[in-house]
Amino acid sequence: MARLLYFGRLTDAFGTGAETVALPAGINDTSALRAWLDNDRQLGGVLLEKTIRIAINDTIVSEPWPIADSDDIAFLPPVGGG
Repeated sequence: MARLLYFGRLTDAFGTGAETVALPAGINDTSALRAWLDNDRQLGGVLLEKTIRIAINDTIVSEPWPIADSDDIAFLPPVGGG
């Protein structure tokens, strides 16, 4: 099962900072995962924003990137400063 991690404003959108899910058949890269999660959770395109980066097993990746059920997948929104 893949471990999904959400940071920043995404914790509010998902209602949690982390969850473990079995990736459905056909969800084998980051682009497909974004689309599936956004649709499944009815997020209205939040995960489709290009500013949301993805890290696989602690490494920020370029997309689309292959994923597996054994991965830790983190969704990273932009960080604001002050």
